[in-house]
Amino acid sequence: MTHSFDKNYWDQIWQGDRAAGMAASEPNPHLVREFADSTPGTALEAGCGAGAEAIWLAARGWQVTAADIATDALAHAAQRATAMGVADQVQWIEADLSTWEPDAKYDLVTTHYAHPAMPQLEFYDRIASWVASAGTLFIVGHLHHENHGAAAEHRHGHGHGDENPPASASATAAGITARLDPAVWEVVTATESHRESTGPNGRRTPIHDVVVKAVRRP
Repeated sequence: MTHSFDKNYWDQIWQGDRAAGMAASEPNPHLVREFADSTPGTALEAGCGAGAEAIWLAARGWQVTAADIATDALAHAAQRATAMGVADQVQWIEADLSTWEPDAKYDLVTTHYAHPAMPQLEFYDRIASWVASAGTLFIVGHLHHENHGAAAEHRHGHGHGDENPPASASATAAGITARLDPAVWEVVTATESHRESTGPNGRRTPIHDVVVKAVRRP
């Protein structure tokens, strides 16, 4: 069984038993490492979930547009932004990222494990087109590896680094960078990492990430 990753699927995920844990997630460590000392500008978070990354950027001076298809995810995100005192720094948009188009280009376009109802690499192509001249594309995704199987399709959710993501929602660094025209993009980071995350119950979960950072040439 494969998922369509449409609005119905994501709304069910965010109304299910994993929602509370996902809503309390911390900002992705790859984003924190790469952008801790960056100069703020405008940013788009594509597939923002409960907003951990968008809020982290806003707290550092970025003006953020954050889009997600799941109504409940955005409700959690808006509450967190208000609690963190950055509500004025983030615009939350309910949108299907397979069809939605922003009305502006951004200094930073980023996504963390998002996968709408379209092929994964084509999704990355879409969001790359939203980066302004001299802006940055930053992708953190599920790393494609050989032990993806049908069982993974049943266990997958929207967590920050699922242990068993389906193959259709994963990629490799080479697969992503091959689609970035070197005449248009300078690839700064292209890595595949393996780490562990500790959940609310203390369970250690292995996470396999693909991380790509690229700057659009002026």
